[in-house]
Order: sequence, then structure tokens, then C-alpha cells
Amino acid sequence: MNGVELFLLGRALMKIGEEALPTEGLGEYSTSNRSVLVVASDIRENPDSSVGEIATRTGFPQSQVSACVARLREAGSIVTAADPKDRRRLLVRQAPEISDRVAVVISTPIDTALAAALGTDDPREIGEVAAALETLARHLTPGAQVRPHPAPGPGGNDGSAGGEMPPRRRQRS
Repeated sequence: MNGVELFLLGRALMKIGEEALPTEGLGEYSTSNRSVLVVASDIRENPDSSVGEIATRTGFPQSQVSACVARLREAGSIVTAADPKDRRRLLVRQAPEISDRVAVVISTPIDTALAAALGTDDPREIGEVAAALETLARHLTPGAQVRPHPAPGPGGNDGSAGGEMPPRRRQRS
């Protein structure tokens, strides 16, 4: 695999991930799920950042970051507080608890989106690819919670973890 193939694979995986995100009950927003996830990731990696700092790191316009922050706050994923050094600025950080919306998102299996991308509903093939993705995630996203994909067979292969939630990640300081 070369750099271009890796880049294209990353784009394909992002598209599968976007397809796997539950959208039921969401209204219309000016921000895409992708931009919200990029901003959420930046906030997780850089707690207590201002909207301007997030915009600089992500390359998004400040207005787009502000819209993403509003959407994440509405979902209960982040909290904001006034900057003690400059009360006009808001500092953004990950919420201390998992909100209902975040719980739905992180408990939604990827199997349907993965099956569509693979063009198959063969549980063994889907399980094999899901296991490969879990291995990549474990090695390339240190600290990420990776739920083992259930083995095919009796008991189903729906990608769920029996209603269990992954443990809360510790925030980096």
C-alpha cells in the first residue's frame, strides 16, 4: 500500500463511518456530521480551547466551528465556560458525562453500513472486516475505546454489545 492508497482508504472509511451514524430525530443543521466529528475530536484532544483556537487547528471558518460547538452543546457532548483571563471568550471541553445522544451514537453498530460498503450481508465477511478495523483502531488511535465485534453464530451478529456501554474515557490533561 502506498500513501495515495492509504489516503483513499481513509476517505472510504470516513464515508462508511458517516453512514453508520444514527440520524433519527436530528433536525436540519448547517453543519455536516463530518465537521461536527472533527470539531468534537479536536475538543477531546485539546480541552479548554476557544472557538478561535479550534478553528485554527481544524482549518474550518470560525462560524462553522461555532455552529458545530452549538450542535455539540445541544447534544450534551460538550460544556462551555467563560475564559477566566478574558470573560468574552468561551472555553470548550468534553462533557464530564456521556449524554443520551452520545450514548446512542457510540452504541450504534457499524454492520449495516459495512455490509452496504462491502456489497454483502455475509456475517463472516462483515465480522472479518470489522475485526480488522478494530485491530487498526487499537494500534492507530491509542486510548480509543474499541468494542470487540461479536462472533458470528448463535446469538446474532448485529454488532451490538448487548446494551453495554464502553467505559468513560479519561480526558487528557
